[in-house]
Amino acid sequence: MENHQINLSIRNVSKTYGNGVQALDNVSLHIPPGMYGLLGPNGAGKSTLMRTLATLQDPDEGSIRLGEIDVLRQKEEVRQTLGYLPQEFGVYPKVNAEDLLDYFAVLKGITNRAARKEVVGRLLKQTNLWDKRRQKLGGYSGGMKQRFGVAVALLGNPKLLIVDEPTAGLDPAERVRFLNLLSELGENSVVILSTHIVEDVSELCTNMAIINKGKILLEAEPMQAVDALKGRIWRKLMPKNTLEQDQQVISAKLFSGRTIVHVYSEENPGNGFELVEPDLEDVYFSTMAGFNKSCQQVEEVSI
Repeated sequence: MENHQINLSIRNVSKTYGNGVQALDNVSLHIPPGMYGLLGPNGAGKSTLMRTLATLQDPDEGSIRLGEIDVLRQKEEVRQTLGYLPQEFGVYPKVNAEDLLDYFAVLKGITNRAARKEVVGRLLKQTNLWDKRRQKLGGYSGGMKQRFGVAVALLGNPKLLIVDEPTAGLDPAERVRFLNLLSELGENSVVILSTHIVEDVSELCTNMAIINKGKILLEAEPMQAVDALKGRIWRKLMPKNTLEQDQQVISAKLFSGRTIVHVYSEENPGNGFELVEPDLEDVYFSTMAGFNKSCQQVEEVSI
């Protein structure tokens, strides 16, 4: 089976934990090859879905297929073609990057020493860690550890690569380096980027979904979702700690001691609001607030 033919199909997947929390509520997604963004706040169900796709836990119901593979019934086959960088990626601080990556390569089944050396070297160069390959991982920065995690996840040329909250905690320069690395990976594989950071998705992903409280609220191509909001997002700069009570406020953030308020309205709301070009942040907040899709509840969202 060729890489470019592989799609990930998630159908009617639900999961409720023993404490009664419903982490996934009838989730269905079609994920083609390339970079796919799963966007939602902390606690939305993203990590539960990622762990389920990575065969680390079972849903209560539903089906998942990766190409011809039944993910829930053929876990060993999934693991052979899976790369997974979890949110909390632990490293062995006293081991250097080259030796640890070599060890993981053995676990992945690359037993030929020459082949392993070639793979380890190529991945360390691809993740821009070659010059630091003999440095112990305990001395790595957060961004270097994340890039090492990607090197581990890429062992064996996975057809499914799952990256869970990869840029949280990275400084701006490390974040840019990391996103540049991820952007090179989404050619032939399905790469899922799970994040609560809107910019990660807007800069990288050709397809996306927004999830909250275990439900998929929107599935779209980012640019199409932005285009669909044109003429409906209005902005006003107002004194700090004042909000328009009668408007459909989707976001409010501080700027130079004042508040920039964005509202959703299909016609000019007047009262000093100006029309603005929407961006993916507006898509996210209007969807979360229930204006962009027929969601059950309208809630004020601020950042």
